[in-house]
Amino acid sequence: MNLSYQHLIPETFSDASRVWIYQSNRVFTLSEALTIEKILEDFTADWKTHGTPVKGFGTLFFGQFLILMADEEVTGVSGCSTDSSVRLIKAIEEEFKVSMFDRMNLAFYINEKVQLLPFSQLNYAIDKSFIDKETLFFDNTVLNKAEFMNRWITPLSISWLGKRILPQAHQ
Repeated sequence: MNLSYQHLIPETFSDASRVWIYQSNRVFTLSEALTIEKILEDFTADWKTHGTPVKGFGTLFFGQFLILMADEEVTGVSGCSTDSSVRLIKAIEEEFKVSMFDRMNLAFYINEKVQLLPFSQLNYAIDKSFIDKETLFFDNTVLNKAEFMNRWITPLSISWLGKRILPQAHQ
């Protein structure tokens, strides 16, 4: 699996562009992925905030992560436009029978693929050496394009999660 994704992000968006990452509890099929890409394309083409078009971008990465981006240097994103994006993700959840809002499911890159691990099993996975401080972690808490480009996929040890749990875990 190629983890390179930065070249797929539009260069014309400012580094301060807001980013939202929604992680599915499963990989989408190819047919589903193509449909979702079209849904995201249509949504961002018509995304508005108080009637003003949002400079938006949406895509699906690794068959499992929906990414939405809004360049707020062009148009600020209001609560209404954010609500419309949440409604979109909920509609995708319903249509494809997936969970997109479970923040307790953590994603790691293990054995050449994305693996989900419930937060409750994290210490067990560390103790049994399923993951370690060098395991790549998908940090879905990034807030803007700069963070997304530089630290969305990062070794566990330098992520917020690693800083929280590794000092107390066996390394």
